[in-house]
Amino acid sequence: MSRDIRSHHRTLLQAETHLHPHGRVGQLSICLVSPSRYQTGMSSLGFQTVYALLAGSTGIRCERGFLPDREELEEYRRSGTPLLSLESSTPLADFDLIAFSTSFEPDYLNIPLILNLARIPLYSSARSQSDPLVIAGGAAFFINPEPVADFIDAICIGEGEDIIPGMVNTLLSPVDNGRRGLLQALSAIPGVYIPALYHPLYHGGTLAGYDVEAGAPLPVTRVPVCLEQHEPSASQILTELTEFGDMFLVEVSRGCPRGCRFCSSGFIYGAFRQQPFDNVVALIDQGLVHRSKVGLVGAAVSDYAEIGRLCRYIVEKGAKVSVSSLRIDRIDADMLDALIASGHKTISLAPEGGSQRIRDLMRKNLTEAQIMDACEMLIARDILNLKLYFIIGLPGETDADLDEMVRLVETIRERVIERGRANKRLGEITVSVNPFIPKPFTPFQWCGMEPLHSLEHKVKLLESRLRRLSNVKLKVESLRESYLQALLSRGDRRLSPMLAEMAGGANLKKAARSCGIDTDWYVERTIAGEELLPWSIIGTAENATLRREYERALAGEGETV
Repeated sequence: MSRDIRSHHRTLLQAETHLHPHGRVGQLSICLVSPSRYQTGMSSLGFQTVYALLAGSTGIRCERGFLPDREELEEYRRSGTPLLSLESSTPLADFDLIAFSTSFEPDYLNIPLILNLARIPLYSSARSQSDPLVIAGGAAFFINPEPVADFIDAICIGEGEDIIPGMVNTLLSPVDNGRRGLLQALSAIPGVYIPALYHPLYHGGTLAGYDVEAGAPLPVTRVPVCLEQHEPSASQILTELTEFGDMFLVEVSRGCPRGCRFCSSGFIYGAFRQQPFDNVVALIDQGLVHRSKVGLVGAAVSDYAEIGRLCRYIVEKGAKVSVSSLRIDRIDADMLDALIASGHKTISLAPEGGSQRIRDLMRKNLTEAQIMDACEMLIARDILNLKLYFIIGLPGETDADLDEMVRLVETIRERVIERGRANKRLGEITVSVNPFIPKPFTPFQWCGMEPLHSLEHKVKLLESRLRRLSNVKLKVESLRESYLQALLSRGDRRLSPMLAEMAGGANLKKAARSCGIDTDWYVERTIAGEELLPWSIIGTAENATLRREYERALAGEGETV
């Protein structure tokens, strides 16, 4: 076993503060694994919440594992050391159970890599009674678990607060028929998906159905959590060695009430739910003992009913507050003043659509007047550094829509410059552009992603138009990484061999060619309305409702305030 790896683990552990320490005694050993590096994994409130649920369960001994960073990975390979847990440097293969917590589809690439490093058979069908049970959950699996389904024994399609207690009870209870019997028992828990019990059938290249073994539900349903019955999710372990190391994080809401046609957050979590103000404040008071900055977490933080009051409370406590991008039509004056008092020099806004036609298409429910009003509120408070998020490549988008985006940026820039001259200081506008990625369980799930060559043309057009504007900076999400994300979002189990090849070092193009996979077919094609979708195995939303909304979008039936 490598001394360098154990020394690195000790350094990480020594920098941690555990707000709710848990014992290391239990009849069942679980390693909770983030398929990302420590800095990213420990920045995830979802990962920390699942850790608290598992580690706080009677009979469970829970440790953590992470994707090694590049230097550590080289040491693993050089020394021949199998992947180790953080707390006790125990080989992952020695645990009873490995649990992946996965928020984003690109992390799917690291699941086979981690299993290989841990020397655990990659495919669930190849594992014996002596191998750990491999389970997985997280937002990525709510959307589409199929590309990695063959690697996983049990998948949680739902929120941990509801699923984990039932899973723990089943795991700790005696069952007949060994591993097979345990998986069948787990399949009886609402929201638990056992891929080995479902055998996909294909006809003419598309999914035709599933051969489902007796007793397995179809679809697998997810029951939303009643947040009021649970303490809000909040930081459990603080360390400065993360992306949000100076903050205490607390979740104020879950889901999104907006239902934008391109975004899964408004559909996969069920109804928008908010934490009671008093529950959030009680946790913040505990967190302020250790940190002087609070990060408010949620897909729609500015839609939280008490957002202004909450931000004001934090600032009055002598602390600072941080939120993600603000909903343009929900900018609360108290929240804004609290952010300024917290030292925020840059505020992020998400118009998303550059033209009114595109904003209506995506059902952003936002007018240009509202965008300008929000910018005026910020500029009037001397917030002159703005980050504006836009999406390109939406269905039916033309160069004229991009021209409208540029014109909107120019209009906002003029206001920033005017205020900057009065105050004798410069401001900067960052235009952050992301390609449209069709997501399951949204009205746009049937759309194809725009081909890369067409997106490249649009990026060049924006570069040429924005380059001449001083104080404006363009940032574009990697088109190839977005393509990969679309592939994983829309893929089925036939991608598993390709992901295994990529875990061995092959790039996407080489792995796809080796496995005979046409990635463009998955990414760019428009899916027929009658076609069975790979993610339809999950009963999260009604396809008929989504399809009607899709057809309304194509017919130009948007909603405008």
